[in-house]
Amino acid sequence: MKCAMLVTGNGPIVIVTSYNSLENPDLLERLKDKGIPKFLAYEIPMELAQERYKGHFKKVMNGFTESDSLRVLDHNGHRAFNLFTWAELGTPLAHESPLDDLYHQH
Repeated sequence: MKCAMLVTGNGPIVIVTSYNSLENPDLLERLKDKGIPKFLAYEIPMELAQERYKGHFKKVMNGFTESDSLRVLDHNGHRAFNLFTWAELGTPLAHESPLDDLYHQH
């Protein structure tokens, strides 16, 4: 299970996923389908996310199983961005889906 802050075109969000990698092709496809084809991902240790989000973390995680692939822990970009320091987040993973016909306007 992974927790990560994704810095997207619409601002930061924090997600929890049952995938063991933020580069899992199925996760990337789910994010793309949700309108997030390009992002910087900063992995957040689960314990740190639990500490910062407290009761909200428990509420979001209630019933979360390995078959659940994605939950949004925080969609408030301002809060998400300010809950963690750069040192806690570490080096980001950059992802950009290939452009397809949907993005080409002729």
